Amino acid sequence: MTTELPPRTRGVIALLESNCTVCMICARECPDWCLHITSHTEVEEVPGSARPRTHNVLDRFAIDYGQCLYCGICVEVCPFDALHWAPEFGYPGTGTLDGAGAVAELVHERDVLGTWVAEVPPPPPLDAAAEPAPETTATRGARGGAGTPRRPGALRERT
Repeated sequence: MTTELPPRTRGVIALLESNCTVCMICARECPDWCLHITSHTEVEEVPGSARPRTHNVLDRFAIDYGQCLYCGICVEVCPFDALHWAPEFGYPGTGTLDGAGAVAELVHERDVLGTWVAEVPPPPPLDAAAEPAPETTATRGARGGAGTPRRPGALRERT
């Protein structure tokens, strides 16, 4: 079913699981606590390393759309771009005109959230009239070199 949606339609939140580091920032910042995340820590022995390396593994990532305010705070605060807005609006649990669709179906797990990533539109193009980012220019600002060697309070060269 293709319907022309308004340009600012948010739809649903899609999860790009490979970007999720289980930092839990999205769940902490959610005003209505509709995100349910569980994880465990795995220890990995790295050859040649002094100590083993640990990393978090995502076990469950679910969104209760019955509680969600669709505010987008979780999408904005995710430092790894694991959450995105997908223009899906006919997902299970929203009901139909004949009354089908249960409220219990409003909790979506990571497998469903991951399928919506394919529908995430690309970001808008950059403004052609904008100034280039400082990181991309060949010369960097007014500072010449690696800092200011003679700033007040800096250590003097010892001879």
